[in-house]
Amino acid sequence: MSQLQRIAIAPSQLQQEQILLTPQQQHYLGRVLRLRLRDRFIAMDGKGKWWLAQLQGEKAQVLEPLPVETELPVSITLMVALPKGNGFDDVVRCCTELGVAVIAPVVSDRTLLNPSPQKLERWLRIAQEAAEQSERAFVPTILEPVSFSTGLVTETATHRYICEARGSYPHLREAINQVSTTSEMIIAIGPEGGWTQKELDCAIDARFQPVSLGRRILRAVTAPIVALSIVAAELESVAFN
Repeated sequence: MSQLQRIAIAPSQLQQEQILLTPQQQHYLGRVLRLRLRDRFIAMDGKGKWWLAQLQGEKAQVLEPLPVETELPVSITLMVALPKGNGFDDVVRCCTELGVAVIAPVVSDRTLLNPSPQKLERWLRIAQEAAEQSERAFVPTILEPVSFSTGLVTETATHRYICEARGSYPHLREAINQVSTTSEMIIAIGPEGGWTQKELDCAIDARFQPVSLGRRILRAVTAPIVALSIVAAELESVAFN
């Protein structure tokens, strides 16, 4: 079963135990993956459900639902100040593979990128492809970019952390020791040049705990990946024991 190809479908495509394939999905399954009539594959709706399906031309027959246990035990939101260039593409791709639940791009005082509406569409597509590749049960939610101050006041997660490159702050790994598997967590990552002191103070006022990712100064694209890797490793090591 693990070697079967996977595609993401919209929930509306599932009708009466059949999957209505889009032209793009038909091309991908037939021309790219080289699947033939009656070959099997796995369909995932990006919302936690998988099915074993059999290709039947423009449709696929659902054979059975499949159990999936690939998600992290805690829902993690990454609030990321948009890096310059196309660096956010890598953040979306890698953090989806690592298990992020929500990616919340924000515009900070030092943000250099002014994203277009097409950028959000691109990030959603990257997240879907990365979820398929990494066998995720869910495709992460990617929010529309907002200002950092707006992101702070709308956040409701129980555990809140803001990563700061300089200063005497506890390591993120130490800070999450008491996080339970029923909790929600948000981690804020700054842009090139880091957060301003005003932004850090506003985050602390919003009950964000400053934390460190280590002794080295990381790139704006590297820091979210490192932060999520630390959290995923810590949470899964507890879950597996």
